[in-house]
Amino acid sequence: MPKFIRILKKYPQTFWIANTMELFERWAWYGMFMVFALYLTGSTDSGALGFSQTQKGVMMGSVVGFLYFLPVITGAIADRIGYKKVLIIAYSILAVSYFLLGQVTEYTSVFAVFIMLALGAALFKPVISACIAKTTDDETSSLGFGMFYMIVNIGAFVGPVVASLARQHDWHYVFYISSAVIVLNLLLVILFFKEPARTMSQTSFWQEVKTILYNILEALSDLKFLLFLLIIVGFWTMYNQLFYTLPVFIDQWMDTSIVYNNLYNVWPWLAEQIGTADKTIAAEMLTNIDAMYIIIFQIAVSYFVMKLKPIHSMITGFLVSTIGLSLTFLTNNPMFLFISILIFGLGEMAGSPKISEYIGKIAPEGKTALYMGCSFLPMAGGNFFAGILSGDVYQKYSDKISLLKIEVGNRGLKIPEISDSFSQNDYIARAGELMNMNSHELTNYLWNSYHPYNIWIIFAAIGGGTVIAMLLFNWLVIGRAKSKPVN
Repeated sequence: MPKFIRILKKYPQTFWIANTMELFERWAWYGMFMVFALYLTGSTDSGALGFSQTQKGVMMGSVVGFLYFLPVITGAIADRIGYKKVLIIAYSILAVSYFLLGQVTEYTSVFAVFIMLALGAALFKPVISACIAKTTDDETSSLGFGMFYMIVNIGAFVGPVVASLARQHDWHYVFYISSAVIVLNLLLVILFFKEPARTMSQTSFWQEVKTILYNILEALSDLKFLLFLLIIVGFWTMYNQLFYTLPVFIDQWMDTSIVYNNLYNVWPWLAEQIGTADKTIAAEMLTNIDAMYIIIFQIAVSYFVMKLKPIHSMITGFLVSTIGLSLTFLTNNPMFLFISILIFGLGEMAGSPKISEYIGKIAPEGKTALYMGCSFLPMAGGNFFAGILSGDVYQKYSDKISLLKIEVGNRGLKIPEISDSFSQNDYIARAGELMNMNSHELTNYLWNSYHPYNIWIIFAAIGGGTVIAMLLFNWLVIGRAKSKPVN
């Protein structure tokens, strides 16, 4: 019997159910999250909410940062009351939250429901990873986690495609679909999930949480480890612009009919299937190319960087990702996105997986799990700062509505303020009318006059700063540690 088949047969039912649930959960999450920035800031007459970029940044950055911090605590809850019970609670919260997210429209209400959604996701997140770990052994873990990572990216690719097609009909469908997919997970866990073996804690829950927080502080007292985590915040801050800023930038500044027409000339059927009624390609379809590239190239890239030290792979990957992300904002020709997102994705594939590998290697004996748990902290920080950049910073330098308002003020034009009865699209149309420009001409005028693409300099500075910090960390911290004489 071939070794591959023999290993596959060793995985228990819980392993396959956990992977299936991960697929559906990532479908639901990325299906919603890839379009969420567009939904929050889009014009109200299109069914979106019309919030400002600043409001969007505060909501997405703080709540998702909160989501990535909570698993430190929610993992302890799962170990105490059982994985199956926590999954049922998590899926119930998620299903209701996704549904409600499509119903509420006031900023405070949306914020509150999004927090509830983050709580459900935080309950889910550590349980599935633990299930994979507990249903694999030394022989099966490498393939098992490889399949798990592949499943994550399949869900991350399928979800936005389905959501993009759904929102062309009605924004509510995006949230209904995510809710329905989570209900499927709820049925799976009730009917088929078997509790994996786990060690029951004999201490009280609050004592356990206190111990966890104490252990985290102990890990962070390792100054070399703390410095590494702080540097990695820079990478996640830059990386998350793919979700926080790029979809809005494409939607505001790029004429994606160019992509539609080029695709139609090659493959008419596909252009019609994924295109909009206006014969354009939705912004989230283009940003989702990153997930497609990962599915295609991750194994090859992992093989290519396999012999590199994790620190060298991270430095190279972060540099390549910085170049790719910067290029996505440098032009308003959407055809360049296929190359720039590929460059970004190759860097992501080379650098991102190595973060966990490096943490595993530097962890002291017996503290690997503790140090790995701390890997969520820079992701939390990265999301928080990504929110700031995609909020106040984007609104000041690159938001189309903000820049148009400046131009309208400079010209002394009289246009009503944006309100429930006068949408963003109404404002743009009225400004174009008074300035004797059609929509395309107005966009090009603002692009050439206010240079919204200069935001790439900020992203490049963060990515470049992260690369320089990693180089200094490698030379001054790791290098000195290796050069110290052994007594």
